[in-house]
Amino acid sequence: MTAAGPYVYGIVACDHPMPAELRGVGTPQTALELLPVGATSAVISAAPVPLRARRRDLLAHQEALLTLALDGPVLPMRFGMVAPDADAVREQLESGHERNLRALDRLAGRVEMNVKALPATGALAALVAEEPRIRELREDVRRRPAYEANVRLGEAVVQALARRAADAAQEVQPELAALAVACSTGPHVDGTTLNMSFLVARRDIVAFRAAVDRQSARYRDRVELRAAGPLPCYSFAEPEGATAAAARAGG
Repeated sequence: MTAAGPYVYGIVACDHPMPAELRGVGTPQTALELLPVGATSAVISAAPVPLRARRRDLLAHQEALLTLALDGPVLPMRFGMVAPDADAVREQLESGHERNLRALDRLAGRVEMNVKALPATGALAALVAEEPRIRELREDVRRRPAYEANVRLGEAVVQALARRAADAAQEVQPELAALAVACSTGPHVDGTTLNMSFLVARRDIVAFRAAVDRQSARYRDRVELRAAGPLPCYSFAEPEGATAAAARAGG
């Protein structure tokens, strides 16, 4: 095995508190430390060799970021970022210093909340009541049971459920966006009609969750809303920073 460079969790202000008990990835888990450059610091630890995306390490990475975020803004790095050496981290902190400071200022007192929208489960009765085309196909199956008719009905139900969920998701977005500082549409996730992250002031987390619950109840026959957070602000942190020159483990 070859010794790896430092594992990088994120970027914080140089005076950011570092809980003594905080541990990072690897077995045994190693202590985190700050590598300061100017007004910013990279949060690093020794990188395990080999580094694998095991569940316990993924959780340790996220838990470290969430714990750090309790005491101030963090520009989080994705799991698996290992720099060649400490000098490479310092160079990237220097080159991105002003950008990182602006990003930290933007994230101060804020967290990321993610909302996914899925077609409502158990909504067939409402679908039949509100969709004439579904009622027609259902009656056809009852009058003339056949494989093709069942396939047509099944496809129509899946499409209608997805359409109704997408329409409802569009209707709930304005209320959620009004409680956020910024919004970011995430990549498509199979089975969902919406994957969106919201940058929310920490003081507004309860109000945001209440809004999600309220809209879930209002559109329960159309869409299921799943809120997750607070999360590290991946969707709202600038990509530059201590890991611009780092490579993903195994890459």
